[in-house]
Amino acid sequence: MTDVNEGARGGHGAGQDATVGELARQLPEQISRLVREELKLAQIEMKQKGKRAGLGAGMLGSGGITALYGVAAVLAAIILALATVLPAWAGALIVGGALLAAAAVLAGLGRKRIQQAMPPVPRQAQASVEADVEEIKERVQR
Repeated sequence: MTDVNEGARGGHGAGQDATVGELARQLPEQISRLVREELKLAQIEMKQKGKRAGLGAGMLGSGGITALYGVAAVLAAIILALATVLPAWAGALIVGGALLAAAAVLAGLGRKRIQQAMPPVPRQAQASVEADVEEIKERVQR
């Protein structure tokens, strides 16, 4: 009963809605806060994607270097095969094959990490902003 009496006198009770004038005064502050929070969210999301892309690029580079050593070992195996008998080149061929297999695994893992980080767009922040715009449109239409 007191809430109704306060509302009739122009006061604000516990469950009473704010007036249009009060809402209009609060709007610039709320929009400013909303924009700051959305920018913060976008920044955090971009940092996370950057870290993933960096890790993936490092793995991809490691795979390339390992492949280079694998190729060198295979070339050494071919040279040794021509120069000597089976045992020397067979060992080099086994090592080269193992290095190439490791390179394939590292390159695959690196590629997967890079794909997870792409596209470099803050999707969560974008979705949140779109939801905020829709909410504001709905409230303005009421």
